[in-house]
Amino acid sequence: MSSPSPVRYPFPWSPPMEIPEALRGLRSRSAVEVTLPSGDRALMVTRYTDVRSLFADHRLSRNISRKQRPDVARISADNELFADPKINPDPPDHIRVRGLVTRAFTARRVEALRPVAQAVCDELIDAMAAGPRPLDLNEAFAFPLPIRVICRLLGVPLEDMDRFRYLVDGFLSVSKLPVEEMQQCRDGLWRYLGELIDSKRTTPGDDLVSGLIKARDEDNNRLSEHELQFWTQGLLIAGYVTTASQIGASAAVLLHHRELVKEIQADWSLVPGAVEELLRTQIMGSSIGTLRYAVEDIPLSDGSVIAKGTSVLLSEESANMDEEVFPEPFKIDIRRTDNHHMTFGAGLHYCAGAALARMELQVATRSLLERLPDLRLAVTGDQLPRGLGGFTEGFTEIPVTW
Repeated sequence: MSSPSPVRYPFPWSPPMEIPEALRGLRSRSAVEVTLPSGDRALMVTRYTDVRSLFADHRLSRNISRKQRPDVARISADNELFADPKINPDPPDHIRVRGLVTRAFTARRVEALRPVAQAVCDELIDAMAAGPRPLDLNEAFAFPLPIRVICRLLGVPLEDMDRFRYLVDGFLSVSKLPVEEMQQCRDGLWRYLGELIDSKRTTPGDDLVSGLIKARDEDNNRLSEHELQFWTQGLLIAGYVTTASQIGASAAVLLHHRELVKEIQADWSLVPGAVEELLRTQIMGSSIGTLRYAVEDIPLSDGSVIAKGTSVLLSEESANMDEEVFPEPFKIDIRRTDNHHMTFGAGLHYCAGAALARMELQVATRSLLERLPDLRLAVTGDQLPRGLGGFTEGFTEIPVTW
């Protein structure tokens, strides 16, 4: 199934406002070979039906490291940085741990945070309105909003926000930072979370970290100490970086397409649909984190087979462009219905924080366009720089004015 000349992945966003050209026509085959930042090759699954089904397929494992199988593809040049079977187990352990963690993201808990998100939005926009312009929407709004909300949810002190952001950005780097600095950030984040857990053991609160500690210490040790610390880390990252990047990118794309802004401002009921369409077309993290290993042969929809021993990527962005599922997939249609995109994954690996991200995106989108009706980009869309070389690839700076 190998192609003669594998394409490099992640795909470049060039020009920065356009969906990567490499995604066009990709679904003529169920899978194509790609080269990862490490230089290793993997088979990337392209079609919606295949990607969706394989997310729950027991024949693809995340519980295999390069030490066990030297042929396992690496994401980065650091062999073990993203290969730890203890933190990404296969079922049944994955089901056990996920069941505990997803309790944090019930519809009731997320809706209870909506007034918090709205209050933070209002405070940030007040500060924007009172300050100089142009300003960077990322620094003024997109990044402060989700980190404040997730810190509230998990019980992280707000004064740790800057330190946390630096460590997370370094942790999620794939190729934009030296391996040594990336490892320092990883170690620093792990130490920080250990300190946070220790403080919550001493002074527990009504927050998720305290609840996870209780599950670890009092409820028959259903979470190991390693799982406790890892999932605290995972929830902080998932609840912050990707949502922040998506908030900024969604706003930038809307401001680039002024007709969409006017359409939404004429009918605020379009906000949820606009959020979903921007999630479908502007994935802020590549699918590089879906890297898996085939432990058996797996047939695909075009009759081809993923051979046992193959490293596999499940391309959410290609699935989102599948012409068989989404009519005119490269068009941003905020009135699109039945928009069951794959941006949050599927099945057992559906993003635990999806409801929280959706809520924040809805609140952020309406707040910006309602409170600052003349908001616009201070540069042309093709001048916005993207942060390539990491797990998240949103815009690194979004100058705006009004």
